[in-house]
Amino acid sequence: MPGACARRPAHGSWTTRNSLAGLALYTIASALCAVAPDVRTLIGLRLVQGIGGAFGIVIANAMVRDRTSGTRTARLFSALTLITGLAPVIAPVLGGQLLRVTAWPGIFVSLAVLGAVMLAASAAGLPETRSSASRRPLPAVVGQLLSDRVFTGYVLANGLVFAAMFAYISGSPFVLQEIHGLSPQQYSAVFAVNAAGLIAAAQISGRLVARAGARVLLLAGLLGATAGGTTVLGAVLARAPLPVLLIGLFVLVSSVGLVMPNAAAQALADHGGHAGSAAALLCFSQCMSGGALAPLAGAGGATDTLPMGIIVAVLPALALLTLGVLTRSNRVIPRSA
Repeated sequence: MPGACARRPAHGSWTTRNSLAGLALYTIASALCAVAPDVRTLIGLRLVQGIGGAFGIVIANAMVRDRTSGTRTARLFSALTLITGLAPVIAPVLGGQLLRVTAWPGIFVSLAVLGAVMLAASAAGLPETRSSASRRPLPAVVGQLLSDRVFTGYVLANGLVFAAMFAYISGSPFVLQEIHGLSPQQYSAVFAVNAAGLIAAAQISGRLVARAGARVLLLAGLLGATAGGTTVLGAVLARAPLPVLLIGLFVLVSSVGLVMPNAAAQALADHGGHAGSAAALLCFSQCMSGGALAPLAGAGGATDTLPMGIIVAVLPALALLTLGVLTRSNRVIPRSA
């Protein structure tokens, strides 16, 4: 019941409090980055900034699960995908445009201002969804989650596909600009088209999930990502024309819009009692997979497209295999929920 969820629990709270703490940490760190005296200090502050930003991602997912269930959860995760999935795709474009009118400290000033706005909005209107009295010791919760084969399957599948998208983000500037000769403006246009595909797929997911089911849409996304990645690898090996490569990248990135919301909904479906920890593991898997595997896309240097092609082909296929093996006895979200 929305009214019940909006009331602040009598025994204390954690979602709103932690969200505000994370936003405050993010805002302060962003402001300090703008005046960092040296690169070591900047790197340290960027770490703190990332920790603060992670609060929002995790708690947003947890609050969705606290307040909803069934296909409504999947629909709201589709909406969240417009932010969590789209932001890494459009951030380089927006950052590049900011650098046209300001020096690099201006980017961090902009982030600090944005953080302050979000902090004020959250303090004024963010509802509480869970009492602190309901929390359990973190090691016990994490152990329970990781022992759940189905949960682990969804988390790993989501993380592997997210890593494939990060490989595209990190490798495509070299592949498309250095090798295929796209101008910065043309490259930005390609980024925009792929971002539009991700948005469209997430919106389609939100509209179809009540009829098709989250797992069906997740499988469609994994198959699409595998097909897109395989097309990219084939284009690289066959030295196919640029349009073939662009089609493969578009299919790959667009498919993430189906994978992320439905993987999250399925992963958290049976873990409403500790949605925060489940959401944290889901996001941790994304970040760790992306951070560890995406740099391999540049392993061959700026003139070698093969590493990126291999990664974007292998990771979605591995995600599909992982999902099939670990979720064979899957507890599917009811379509009518």
